[in-house]
Amino acid sequence: MNRREYDISVTVNGRRITKVVIDPHYELKHSDSVSDNLILNLVKLLDGGTFPLQEKSEMYEYYVTDGLKLGERLYKLVWLLEDNELYIGVVNAYRRKSHGIPKRKRN
Repeated sequence: MNRREYDISVTVNGRRITKVVIDPHYELKHSDSVSDNLILNLVKLLDGGTFPLQEKSEMYEYYVTDGLKLGERLYKLVWLLEDNELYIGVVNAYRRKSHGIPKRKRN
C-alpha cells in the first residue's frame, strides 16, 4: 500500500502547509466510514489552528485531534509534521461515536 499525496493550502501551528500525505493504514479498519476525500476535509478543518504536541521523535512531531466535526459526525485525526517540511502526514483517521461525552439521559 502506497502513501498518497494531495496539494492543499492551510496554515497549522503557524506553518504554511502545501501538501497532505495520507498513509493508507486507515483503510484496514475504517474504509467503510473514511476516505481520502474525507481526510482532506478534516485537514482543512485544522487551518489556522494551533494544536498541542503529543509526541516528538528525531524528525517528526505527532498530533492527535479529536472531535473534528463534518456534518453531524465526529472524527479523530492522527497526524504529523516533519522538521523543515511543508506537508502534513496523516497516520490514521476514524469516525467517533460520541467523542467520549456521555449522552444525556432523557426525562
